Amino acid sequence: MTTMAQETAVPVTRGSEIRRHELAAFLRSRRERITPEQVGLPRGSRRRTPGLRREEVAQLSAVGVTWYTWLEQARDIQVSVQVLDALARTLMLDASERAHLFQLAGTTDPTPAASCPSVTPALREVLRALEPIPACVQNSRYDILAYNRTYARLMGDLDAIPPEDRNCMLLVHTNSDWRAAIVHLEDTQRLMAARLRASMAGHLGEPAWKMLLRRLETESPEFRENWERYEVVGTRTKTKEFLNPYVGHLTLEHTDLWLGPEVGARMVTYSPKNEETRERLEKLYEMAKGSTIRS
Repeated sequence: MTTMAQETAVPVTRGSEIRRHELAAFLRSRRERITPEQVGLPRGSRRRTPGLRREEVAQLSAVGVTWYTWLEQARDIQVSVQVLDALARTLMLDASERAHLFQLAGTTDPTPAASCPSVTPALREVLRALEPIPACVQNSRYDILAYNRTYARLMGDLDAIPPEDRNCMLLVHTNSDWRAAIVHLEDTQRLMAARLRASMAGHLGEPAWKMLLRRLETESPEFRENWERYEVVGTRTKTKEFLNPYVGHLTLEHTDLWLGPEVGARMVTYSPKNEETRERLEKLYEMAKGSTIRS
């Protein structure tokens, strides 16, 4: 006698198999369109592959060659969000392709590239109303979920950065524009690492946090050094200095405005500390509003 569970198991299994084959085909197609030169690899005279080789994708994504080969062979293996994130960056996927990758893998993209329901139209209106004061909405992981036009130009051109990379911890440690704009960079990096460790205590084991930590440790020696200090610092209002590439030196008062009773999402504002900074913020806002700034 066939049970209902046995009857429903077949289509579910079949659906998973179809999705694995679609994932494998998608990865192959994206791999074949990336040239070695695009990722800093030599082409060589014996290359027959139209794009990257499997072993090159595996190396660039910090995964095993055998494991990645199995993935392209549609084998039934587990794929973590950290690996999917690494593959998406290696294969230079745009926002739509990245979403498609995670959907085929049957998981949710934990980065700010995905939509955030807590950022309502009303909250975006508040961000606009604060202009020319730079302001953004961040979560406790430093993902930038929304921002106004002045904040977009505070340390370069935030609009030009892919949504999945809009994370303050990541940008402060790996983005040349942000690093150049922060006057006291080393102190800022050390403080932010201590704040991240304090926040992470309530999120141990969560994929998005593990993914961010792995990427920071891989890409930034400064972060690794500060992380190994095991320092912990809570939130506090403080003065920050920036060397803005468009209007010069800015001295700003950093304030966190919490959006709920729990320490999580917050609105971050940067109020001018002096009249000179206020005038420069006005100028920066006019430039951003008029779209006269280009990346």
